[in-house]
Amino acid sequence: MTTKNIHEAELAEVREIDENSAEFVIRPLYYGYGNTLGNSLRRVLLSSVKGAAITAFSIEGTTHEFTAIPGIREDVVDIMLNLKNIRFKMHTENPVELSLEVKGENQTEKDGDKRVVAGDIKLPAEVEVANPNQVICHIDDPKYTLKMHFVVESGRGYLTIERASEDRIHSDMIAIDAVFTPVLRVRYKVENTRVGQDTNLQQLTLTVDTDGTITPREAFEEAAAILVNQYTALAGSTKVESTPAPGSNKEDEDAGLLLPIDELNLSARTANALLNNDIKTIRDLVTLSESDLKDLKGFGQKALDEVKEKLTELNI
Repeated sequence: MTTKNIHEAELAEVREIDENSAEFVIRPLYYGYGNTLGNSLRRVLLSSVKGAAITAFSIEGTTHEFTAIPGIREDVVDIMLNLKNIRFKMHTENPVELSLEVKGENQTEKDGDKRVVAGDIKLPAEVEVANPNQVICHIDDPKYTLKMHFVVESGRGYLTIERASEDRIHSDMIAIDAVFTPVLRVRYKVENTRVGQDTNLQQLTLTVDTDGTITPREAFEEAAAILVNQYTALAGSTKVESTPAPGSNKEDEDAGLLLPIDELNLSARTANALLNNDIKTIRDLVTLSESDLKDLKGFGQKALDEVKEKLTELNI
């Protein structure tokens, strides 16, 4: 079944605010489609774009999260909260185990404490940290050496601490709930717009902020691809023929393809050969390969060269 007259949405403009923030302008849209697309993209961006996070950790000398650690200013619960803020970028689908070892000597704070940050974690080639200055804890005893181990996994959405406890690789590690999404914030605005005399149209402006492990453009395109896959699975065999957005270059190009063969100003012999083979428009012509054209009755190499020359002149 085919339904016509639903035009394609166009990504008209991308405005980069900074390295981790950008605006995406989609226009023109049929009335009501601004909120439909904006809400769908926002929900998928915040919940389904792939990212990475710590799902379990251990601190030498501790057995559970309700422990005070002699030599560390923070307790384990505070350290857990800090670990959630570390942003990872992974180049593998498998869980990766990381380690950290920091001595309390060589103070980094005015009060004499040693600041431990995400940049102190030893990283293999397949893992990167986007915010190496993120604080993990402070060592307040110069004789203390902090030793930690982590498990970093890739995923989508949110992993509860119950699920993390069930799936953890090492039972002696402390499980941690994880927010995988690399998208920090999404806002959208819908405005009225017009194309020529058509005023019943909308423009969608979507602003995407990420954590630095993925660019806003990558996040936007992944979210759109997820929606396409989901809706394609539901559509079955039904197809909706899309038309170019009003005022778009593609619309002008398609209009040009609908012109009759006569508009190419071909020789009478070549034009008649095409018309006799039921090729009446430029679109009918450009859908055929060279071998298809050569197989046409009354159409030879000279006619083929003439057609190619004319199409080249029109940049088709």
